[in-house]
Amino acid sequence: MNVAEITSEVLISRLAEWGVDTVFGLPGDGINGIMEGLRRNADKVRFVLVHHEEAAAFMACAYAKATGKIGVCLATSGPGGIHLANGLYDAKLDHAPVLAITGMQESSVLGTNYQQEVDLDRLFQDVAVYNQVVMNPAQLPTLVDVAIRTAYARRGVAHLTVPNDIQIAPADKDPYATVAPVKPPATKPIYLSPAVRPRDADLRAAADVLNAGTKVAILAGIGARGAGAAVEQAADVLGAPIIKTLSGKMVVPDDSPYVTGGLGLLGTAPSEDLIEDADTLLMLGTNFPYTKFLPEAGQAKVVQIDIEPARVGTRIPTDVPLVGDVGATLEALIPLLTRKDRKHLEKYQDKVRDWRDNMAALASPSRTPIAPQFLAHCLDRLATDDAVLTCDSGTIATWAARHWNIRGNREFYLSGTLASMAPGLPYAVAIQHAYPGRQVIAFVGDGGFAMLMAEFHTATRYGLPVKVVINNNNALGQILWEQMVLGYPEHGVRFGEPVPDYAAWARGCGGFGVHIEKPDDLPDALTEAFAHPGPALVDVAVDPNEPPLPGKVSYEQAKKFAASWLHGQPHKAAIATTLFRDKIQQLKD
Repeated sequence: MNVAEITSEVLISRLAEWGVDTVFGLPGDGINGIMEGLRRNADKVRFVLVHHEEAAAFMACAYAKATGKIGVCLATSGPGGIHLANGLYDAKLDHAPVLAITGMQESSVLGTNYQQEVDLDRLFQDVAVYNQVVMNPAQLPTLVDVAIRTAYARRGVAHLTVPNDIQIAPADKDPYATVAPVKPPATKPIYLSPAVRPRDADLRAAADVLNAGTKVAILAGIGARGAGAAVEQAADVLGAPIIKTLSGKMVVPDDSPYVTGGLGLLGTAPSEDLIEDADTLLMLGTNFPYTKFLPEAGQAKVVQIDIEPARVGTRIPTDVPLVGDVGATLEALIPLLTRKDRKHLEKYQDKVRDWRDNMAALASPSRTPIAPQFLAHCLDRLATDDAVLTCDSGTIATWAARHWNIRGNREFYLSGTLASMAPGLPYAVAIQHAYPGRQVIAFVGDGGFAMLMAEFHTATRYGLPVKVVINNNNALGQILWEQMVLGYPEHGVRFGEPVPDYAAWARGCGGFGVHIEKPDDLPDALTEAFAHPGPALVDVAVDPNEPPLPGKVSYEQAKKFAASWLHGQPHKAAIATTLFRDKIQQLKD
């Protein structure tokens, strides 16, 4: 029997024409028509059932970040759509193209305070670059085309919300009389990225600034992804060390002779020294927000390359802004640069060797409780050279930043600008869907994992071999240290007893799960988990008193830290012991 085509079929079919093969979401009575559209197109678009809509939005964001393709998430009306918000803000702030599709009450009852009636289009006004209510079947598939094109062009979130009755209406129905000189819109699923290269005069001005500098530094962000070879070529010509933002960690390998590491609280001492020393700064695809770690105004000449004109010069006075794609711009700029000597570069290569020795000393297997640095070191050593690491926010990001090394085809993803907790596991699920043949590891804290831990069950249901490694300090570690650096004793940040058994949860979901407390047991546990053919979780009890110290501790930070002790810091003896052991380990090695 032939079944009449409904509007939701047009919606899903058009997604498929755009190359969408996956939709992450959770059903509800506000999207039953769209679910039917997915069922009828199941051979083209797979629906990934999650446990929480926030996870669906994180998954769509991660899918977009990892593939460069539009990520799509689906939620029902009212509370379902509301739950998407955090993940969508992650996409907005990290400039990932995402399409969110939500349901809405039937059009005839809108405005009557019907059950779960929430104006999701209004709710998403701030997060979305395109935001429309579908009120007529004839608007589709054109609104899908416009939404996706806008998400790609403006690197952000597009939102379509569809009332229940529109979802199941006949696909060709146009119920209203036309009074304007128009006909139903007709478009095609096509988008071409513009090739953006600055003007020759601007390139020449930038080259003049860079050629005049004697101590050039490069700050590379995620906007330079895919242009790593050109970034290193520029560094070679300029004799310039490369600092990488955390989001831009995978732009250039960590074993590159030009790399000094990260910048900021999670960064390295050589990078901070470089910023203080530089007379010229070349910023590549970054809108680095922590201006305290950038050169003082007037200290350095600045050339900034960014694809978005509005972002150039928002963090630091910029002498020559270059609006363009980083790769295309460097290709045109490098021939204009004059080769410099190696003295400045070699100075920082020596500093980096000393820094790495200090970091290696902290990753000692002899320390009990397990040092989080040792956990991160083992993870780095045992993972494949094409592994993808996803990460949560908190102290976990510090250990990943300093001990997870980009080499080969490795990649690294986290919630960069929003710095949300909990995306590590959903990110891993989405990226494993996108790249089923790659090793995908979620390196997460216990605080973030607990928020969306149900998605481990999602991984087992779909047979996704994601590996989850929990840096378990049984606390909100980053907040603990932030309180102390303000001069306050810690308060309300340690979870205490009973300690959850996350390994048992993993096994209960049908996956591999093990809890580790002794450093000698850790390498074998990780090896076994990585070899397991399905989802695996290694819950590692680490030293809760290990501080994620910045690359350089300032006098003001040390003074505030001491003040927290004077004001009654409850775990000062344990923290002092850990700090003492850290210093002894560094001196010994």
